Amino acid sequence: MHLMKTATLSLLALTAISLASNAAPLTFDFKDPKGVNNAVFKLDAPLEAINGSANGISGTVTFDPADPAATKGKIVVAASSLHVPNPMMKEHMLGEQWLDVAKNKEISFEAKSLSNVKTTGDNTTADVTGTLTIRGVSKEVTAPVKFTYLKDKLAARTNGQMKGDLLVLRANFAVKRTDFGINPKAPEDKVADTIDLTLSIAGSSPR
Repeated sequence: MHLMKTATLSLLALTAISLASNAAPLTFDFKDPKGVNNAVFKLDAPLEAINGSANGISGTVTFDPADPAATKGKIVVAASSLHVPNPMMKEHMLGEQWLDVAKNKEISFEAKSLSNVKTTGDNTTADVTGTLTIRGVSKEVTAPVKFTYLKDKLAARTNGQMKGDLLVLRANFAVKRTDFGINPKAPEDKVADTIDLTLSIAGSSPR
């Protein structure tokens, strides 16, 4: 009886340790060595639509599969990596009146809290509130986000070179250009005040 009790207690202890280990928060690195991660932006004015993207993405997110609501992190975009097809338009966009990338090298979003968190299988949806900084101006923003946690899928993405987990982050929201001092005098019939932003990026947690 004593041996059985000892074995049972040992098994419970090992189970508790295993569960604690599995429930530990994971840190995901969003600096993608493949260069696939990107952010897309669109300004759809009556006379002109401006579409572009940026791939200079980095940052880390701490995600606990057992407690997604506790997610924290910061995503950073190198402002100089923003690109539009028209060379002159790109020069203006990176210049002093627009993003002024010589002085403001980063665009960033730092998550502070999550609400309306719902998890189904590998997917978690939530409204994330945080600080968005563009052109040196910081504003509190709340945006819908979808996290897809892919356990043991890092090897599949890296052709077996790395083992670990993936976290795919998807978001689609809009901000006002003039709220961040981005050429507020630009005519809105040619340059929309609303900037639609779409983010689809994968972060890795090697082990």
